Amino acid sequence: MPGRIVGGHMRSSRSTGSAEFITIAFAIWLVGLTSAQSDDLQSRVKALGVGSETRTLTDGLVITPGSSLPGQGLAHTNVHIFVPKGFAPQVAPLPSGLFFETPASLACVYQLVPRSGGCNPAVVTANASGGGRAIAVVDAFDAPNIAADLGAYSTEFGLPAVTSLNFEKVYACAWSGIGLPPPPTCSGSQPAYDSGWEIEESLDTQMAHAMAPSAKVILVEAQSNTLGNLAAAELKAAYLVAQAGGGEVSNSWGAPEFLGETAYDALLSTPGVVYFASTGDSPGTEYPATSPNVVAVGGTSLSRNPQTGAFLGEATWSLAGGGPSAYEARPVYQNSVDRIVGARRGVPDVAAVANPVTGVWIYVTAQGGWLIVGGTSVASPLVAAIVNNEGHFSLSTAVELSMIYADPDYLHFKDIKDGTCGPHEGYFAVAGWDFCAGVGSPRVKGFVAER
Repeated sequence: MPGRIVGGHMRSSRSTGSAEFITIAFAIWLVGLTSAQSDDLQSRVKALGVGSETRTLTDGLVITPGSSLPGQGLAHTNVHIFVPKGFAPQVAPLPSGLFFETPASLACVYQLVPRSGGCNPAVVTANASGGGRAIAVVDAFDAPNIAADLGAYSTEFGLPAVTSLNFEKVYACAWSGIGLPPPPTCSGSQPAYDSGWEIEESLDTQMAHAMAPSAKVILVEAQSNTLGNLAAAELKAAYLVAQAGGGEVSNSWGAPEFLGETAYDALLSTPGVVYFASTGDSPGTEYPATSPNVVAVGGTSLSRNPQTGAFLGEATWSLAGGGPSAYEARPVYQNSVDRIVGARRGVPDVAAVANPVTGVWIYVTAQGGWLIVGGTSVASPLVAAIVNNEGHFSLSTAVELSMIYADPDYLHFKDIKDGTCGPHEGYFAVAGWDFCAGVGSPRVKGFVAER
């Protein structure tokens, strides 16, 4: 299969349908699995609607669900599954010997707890313990096992048990996007099911609970992935967060920028609510991350010693979204970086782990149990929950972003100075703000020297 090198890995240069994907790529990593495991994995991949992009690596495979493939006029998820060679999803126990991120290792890396044990996922067990009020995550379609999956994840990693007090799933109304939006109190019926969006919803809720375990997590399900239906869910999410006394709304979905997107910006403005959005998993920009009313969260890669699992440092993820908006004007809080962004809104503002090859564990019953996932879908709820954990309940997103850009001690952001991103790898991580990682990634207890 012809291909090209992207971000240090071979990447297919043309669309690959499910049948071809099964016959060519699976042969690389099915070795070592039982016949039953192999058959199960192949059936699950077919169900995910794998289509236009698969990446074969020397140590495994990155699977992009159909939900993460951009569609005209529709929003897509930003999640990808990494399957190490010879690995199969399993219900229990958590697979050992693999240095992928746990709640404790993430809390260690981003310094919600004191650094110890090299932040090795196989060693550290201290979880974040803070958080309050509410964090809402907005997604499309229904995840029928979401509470049970969050419960299994919490039990495995010693997080607070899932109850009606700290987790809620609600349905938003349908909306065409034309005329006045529905009232935020409006409720819809249970949406249809989509396997890729279920993975997204599990990721979002589990990251939020992991980084702010004392906050209430509210999953708001849109009736579908049209921008109108997601906007209706956005209104409901913000209303519920405001009713809880304030907090955050995280959006791991995105859509290609479009003429007229600025008309949606006003829907992302509720007093006491701070909005976050993933910048996407391909070079360039997407909405709503480009809105001046959200904190745009880009992606990084975490480096670990392959023998010991010790954390070594953080660099860019070359496939993370970033750049100047096509339609949004530069907001006031970015005047300090006008030399870089020009007259347009630049993204990201901040960044966190997103590379699926250095991904996080999540639990999804319908996909066989434990999965390793990545994408900027990890970064948005993670950063939203870190802000919540630190008790930074800003009056608005504009206030939050003003502090991010103006106060060097706010969350003690670590400047990401290594790596590239963007179209043709044309953006470089440099000292200070850049299109690859914004101001950097959070280190809430202060900077610690890293390699």
